[in-house]
Amino acid sequence: MTQAGQDHLWTKVEAQRERAPAMYGNVDFRIIPERFTATAGDPTALSGEYESERDALLADAERLDFIRAYTMTGDAAADAYASLMRDYSFRTLVDMLALACDQGVENVPDAPPELVDLIREMERTPDWVDMKLVEKGARIDRNSAANFGPFIIRGAFIATFMNKYAALPMAITGTLTTQTAARRVKDTATFFTTSLLPGALERFGPGFKAAAMVRLMHSMVRANVLRRPGEWDVSVYGIPIPQVDQMPAGLIAIFLLSYKMIAEGREQFTDSERAKVELARYRCFLLGLPEDLLADTPQGIVDLMNARSGTLLSGYDDETCGELLRATMAADLRPNNSLRARTHETFERAFAKLFFVKSFMGNDKEKAASIGVDLKAGDIALAAIAGIFIYARMRLYALAAHIPGLREIADRRLVAKLRAQLADYGHAEFTTDARQYRPSAKPAAAD
Repeated sequence: MTQAGQDHLWTKVEAQRERAPAMYGNVDFRIIPERFTATAGDPTALSGEYESERDALLADAERLDFIRAYTMTGDAAADAYASLMRDYSFRTLVDMLALACDQGVENVPDAPPELVDLIREMERTPDWVDMKLVEKGARIDRNSAANFGPFIIRGAFIATFMNKYAALPMAITGTLTTQTAARRVKDTATFFTTSLLPGALERFGPGFKAAAMVRLMHSMVRANVLRRPGEWDVSVYGIPIPQVDQMPAGLIAIFLLSYKMIAEGREQFTDSERAKVELARYRCFLLGLPEDLLADTPQGIVDLMNARSGTLLSGYDDETCGELLRATMAADLRPNNSLRARTHETFERAFAKLFFVKSFMGNDKEKAASIGVDLKAGDIALAAIAGIFIYARMRLYALAAHIPGLREIADRRLVAKLRAQLADYGHAEFTTDARQYRPSAKPAAAD
């Protein structure tokens, strides 16, 4: 990015104050929060096999400034709409957004300009988007989501709060109980599952609407957190749920794919890989991620993800991260108390424990047990059985996808499985506790 481009980026960052003064009126966007580190030797979220990439990152001053800017960036359009809590009730904002998604913003009586801006931004399909490719990516990903997804939702969700700087918004807004943790896991799973249904990301598809609701939820969290200066210190934590913190959830699959490709010496995606990348990028676009953060080459994807991890100061504290971890592990994700539901949860919980120990604890079972995840021999056996079951089913569906006639039957079956999962997850709320929201006065402008 040129110097002019960098200057333009920082202008957009600081413009958040004017666009959503109730939220950002007292924020100094030029500070370097404690969470952001460009100091050699500091422990960061970039660890393991990726840690060697940090030296190259620290030598790139332009990239460091780029990531710092997006560390201080929320979601301008959604934040402006969420700031209307001074004038509208929480429920009214949700209902107007739902109506705009279902029937078009032009059919929302007296739609505020902020709602119009949010919907129009989401409707602006970028030139690079190929919706046929997006649909192909969704079709490919349905196999994994239907067969592997139900076993990984708990374990994958844990990744979002293993760092205290990124996890604190959830702790502040009431995600520390097993009940609220269960709801949040299901809401997250609902969004990604919904986005894989046929036509879901089209303008009036359910994925489009779900993305809009997620954006409003994130902005509600920002508004809620920023009005608690005693609990949220911008000089330490930066902006709640900044754009860089939304990259891992939306891009982790294509990051791992890209990293593997680079290790193999490949520079070009295959047609199927390109479809998966297109799906991930467009889904993230609808979630509000700036196109600057949506690289389209293997190296570009790896560089951006490593830049985020390599500047996020490592930090785990038991009061925040540990409580979230234990609440999620203890959460009851069953849709009912049937034998089928109880059996699935037994295997799913064991699989989640194994996934956590391998992915976040370096396979150190004693360390995991010390923070509340006790992986026993029985869990490993159950996870192994689940793994064999998952692998066999995914292989069968993958084979069917290459056989004319069976391809359509298999895909219809996968769609049916995804719809059944959505029914089990229940109605997604995509909000934090509404009782915590109250109209807030417009703060004085920052000096």
